[in-house]
Amino acid sequence: MNKVKVFDSKQIRTHWDNEKEEWFFSVVDVVGILSDQPSQDRARNYWKVLKNRLNKEGSELVTNCNQLKMLSSDGKSYMTDALNTKGILRLIQSIPSPKAEPFKLWLVEVGNDRIEEIYDPEKAIQRALSFYRKKGYDETWINQRLKTIEMRKELTDEWHRTGIKKALNMQY
Repeated sequence: MNKVKVFDSKQIRTHWDNEKEEWFFSVVDVVGILSDQPSQDRARNYWKVLKNRLNKEGSELVTNCNQLKMLSSDGKSYMTDALNTKGILRLIQSIPSPKAEPFKLWLVEVGNDRIEEIYDPEKAIQRALSFYRKKGYDETWINQRLKTIEMRKELTDEWHRTGIKKALNMQY
């Protein structure tokens, strides 16, 4: 799921990876905000120079950078350098900026919301309901969607249980 987060009234493109259960953030967007770049082109150039410097220093940050499709300002999706929360926190350490501390606090808030949803799945359901309503879906569609998600989860859980049993039986 791609989503736009807002920090300091500026947009940051994000991507939620269901398999890894973690957020990924557009590096160029974060670099642009922290280094006060006036445009995406300038932010891309700043990131290009920083990436070369980090590579020379032997930093694993660039190695851990993923290429994910994210929506651009022209309405098209392009492959974009993205880092998970841990990577973004390491990136923040590499950019001298007075905005670093508020940015860290903002990331904690974003992460905390997701962690709360893991411990209280009803919060995730409420978030999904709110999201679907904002998108303009009618209540019938929303209810069907939530039922489909639940059925898929139950089926996947069953596959995991039976797959584990089969694997255990094969070992003995």
